[in-house]
This record gives sequence, C-alpha cells and structure tokens, in this order.
Amino acid sequence: MAHSAMAGSGWGTTEGDDPLQTAVWRLRSRACWADAAALLEPVTAATALQRTALLVERCLYTEQGWADAEDALRTAEALAHSDEERGAAACERGQLAYAATVHGVRDRSDEARAALGRAAALVPPGAAGRALLDFRRGLLAENLARSPQAARAAYRRAHAGATAHADPLLQSFTWRHLAGLALREGELAEARHGFAESLRIREELGYLVGTAPALVSLADAESEPEASRLREEARRLFRLLGGVPTWLARHLTPPAPDAATA
Repeated sequence: MAHSAMAGSGWGTTEGDDPLQTAVWRLRSRACWADAAALLEPVTAATALQRTALLVERCLYTEQGWADAEDALRTAEALAHSDEERGAAACERGQLAYAATVHGVRDRSDEARAALGRAAALVPPGAAGRALLDFRRGLLAENLARSPQAARAAYRRAHAGATAHADPLLQSFTWRHLAGLALREGELAEARHGFAESLRIREELGYLVGTAPALVSLADAESEPEASRLREEARRLFRLLGGVPTWLARHLTPPAPDAATA
C-alpha cells in the first residue's frame, strides 16, 4: 500500500529561507509535526494552509491527530479567498480523507475524490500547487481505484511539475511511486534507479522521517546482502523516530512482503 504526505512545498529546504521556515522544516523532517505547526499563527491563508499540511502529514505518518487536522483544515478553508487558496485547501481535504481511508479509520474515498476534483477545477495547470495535486490524484488512482495506468500518468505529470518548480521533496515522492509501479511489473533496473533517486534526495534534504521508507523500498529492488543492509539501516531510523511512520513496521519484519511506497 502506498502512502504519502503533503510531499511538496518543501518549506525551509532551500537556501535563503527565513529562520521560521527553517525551524518548521527541521521539526517536520524529524517527525515533530505538532511542534512545527505550533510555530505558525494561522492568521493568513498561507500559514493556515501550511499548518494544515503539517497536521495532515502527521495523520498519515502516525495514524493520530485527526481532530487537530480537521480543525486546522476548517480554519484554512475559512481563510482561503483566491481560487488557488481554495484549491490548496481542497487538496488538503482530499489528502486527509485519503489518509483516513487507507488507514482504515473510515471510508472517506468519495470525499477524497470529490475534494481533489474540486481542487483540479480551481488550481490551473502550471500553477505551483498543481504538481502536488497531480501526485495525490495518482495516490487515489493507485490505492483506491486500483488503476496503475492512471496512477502512472498522474505521477508523471506530478514529476514534470515538481521538476519545473524545483520542488525536490515532491520529486522524491514521484520517483518513489513511479519506481514502485515499475517494481510491480518486474522492471527491476527502473525500480532500483527510481528508489535510489528518491533516497538520495531525502538524504540530501535531511528529510529523516521519509528516509526509512525510502531505504525499505530500495531494499525490495536490491539483491542480498545489500537488501539486508538497507533494511537494517531502516530499522535503526524507525526506532530512532519512535516507530514513525507507523505503517512501516510491517515492512521491517523480514521478509518484507512488498514494496513500502511512501
């Protein structure tokens, strides 16, 4: 099962970012989403959306904090005025509904589809937020609609958008999910390349919470003894972060049943 978080908008990951965004990024990357969100005052649409994205990501990675994410989302929806702001809020609503569905909290798949469809009508092609939206539509296609072809097309659009907007964190997610589809089809070389790129980007950015899943996926495409070495490194990081992401635990019990795609 493939999981992803907000993926894009790698706040604090580029040179020249302000100290607040750098602090938010450091906390987020170390699985401290609530602490990161606490640094942001939701007085504008932009900060309200960023808070929401952090708390939605926490739900996906920890399976906790659903009420906090819903509250933050309602605030963001109330503050959104432009089409792009409303579209970004709808994109977060779709992601939260998707997370609740894949974690078995409640089937909100219809809500997820409707919200991402609404976002697609509001966020124009080529806009900065479109790549993240395309990626999330790919997640729905892959994991809820079980349509790998539609997922691949959406991930490729997202990858092109992330490249155009210089969003390396989102690229790490698109590389990873395209590689996961390749692995399922037995395209080992393509899968290995995509997983390795995803891992490289996450390590360069210091996205610690996403590094263990990347290690496990690469292990699934590697032969021994490299595969065992990668899984052991993933276990070490997983323990370091207190068992986050929660859904990775089942992939760290040898032998891993399939590719963990986060």
